[in-house]
Amino acid sequence: MSTRSTRLARMGRPASGWANTPIVKGSTYLFDSLEHWRDARRLRDTQRVLSYGARGNETLHALEDALTELEGGFRSQLFPTGLAAIAATLLACLKAGDHVLITEGVYEPVKRLCATQLANYGISHSYFSARDPHWERHLRPETRMVYAESPGSLLYDMLDLPAMARVCRPRGIVLCADNTWGSGLAYQPLALGCDISVVAATKYLGGHSDVMMGAVTASQAYFEAIENVSINLGQTVSADDAFLVLRGLRTLDLRMQRHAQSALEIARWLAGQPAVKTVFHPALPGDPNHDLWRRDAQGGNGLLTIEFDPGLPGAAIEAAIDRLQLFGIGSSWGGYESLVLPVDPARTRYAGQAVAPGYLLRLHIGLEDPADLTHDLDTLLKALSTLSPQQAIA
Repeated sequence: MSTRSTRLARMGRPASGWANTPIVKGSTYLFDSLEHWRDARRLRDTQRVLSYGARGNETLHALEDALTELEGGFRSQLFPTGLAAIAATLLACLKAGDHVLITEGVYEPVKRLCATQLANYGISHSYFSARDPHWERHLRPETRMVYAESPGSLLYDMLDLPAMARVCRPRGIVLCADNTWGSGLAYQPLALGCDISVVAATKYLGGHSDVMMGAVTASQAYFEAIENVSINLGQTVSADDAFLVLRGLRTLDLRMQRHAQSALEIARWLAGQPAVKTVFHPALPGDPNHDLWRRDAQGGNGLLTIEFDPGLPGAAIEAAIDRLQLFGIGSSWGGYESLVLPVDPARTRYAGQAVAPGYLLRLHIGLEDPADLTHDLDTLLKALSTLSPQQAIA
């Protein structure tokens, strides 16, 4: 049973009985005897047993098992949000005096977490460019983790994770990757040498913009520490939300194929438009990250970012964006709907450069017909093409 679609249809399901995993709700678990209760209390620190609602139930365990199989790890732990999963991972692996080295294109809340929270605990951090071939020069004697996002947020720069693992492993440095972009299907950091993979299940795993959740899948060497942080901080998720993510997994392969095909089609079309200077999308031939994407990924997704011609004024672009009919304006991505949001250059590798890029716009290509989405974007671009030369440089 090696095909992805077949595995996704069956993972996390009961071995017999119900075709779909039931929703189990409860806080108090009743035992047959005091001996049974004592056995559960004794075993739950090393094994996954039913003991109390905060420690999980059959629905949560089913999702954990499914994600472990999808990511190819030892075990998985669920968290209420993706950021909660990231925070727990950092706290599990780092202590006062340690240093974490982070890719500069990382999800912005991670930067805030490190600057405003971990710094208070005596944990230092710094950043490196995904384009730096000698990134290891940024390692310090006290570096205990390299936190990578590949592809990175907003501009989708990819990292050579196998090469990074060869540097980190002999030094005893934990290599952790945010795998929300690949969601365990299009990209598998653990197979590429990482120790820990973090995913915001809010995005493609749920797939319907109706659930918040994060998950951490780790190798055996690091899972216990992550589970302990989850227990100590009282982190848990609801059975209803776990059920929604399990349901999303059943169609993950089909949805990802549609997202990826439509995004690539639209990326190619946008690359030929006069108002567009650059299209950032690793699956697009000609993208600087395309070769690494072909080598290490098994597919794409619906994300791409475009840089408009620097001569076009931002106000005019934003007025045209407001007239889009099929693209919603909202945070997150990975749901069935198409979205757009402006990208602040200061949150990308363009930060601090003498020459600012053109207006940056992130698009998430949803499950709508790509012809309809292209027509909507064409309306935006036509509005910009009517600008006079004086308006364009204003």
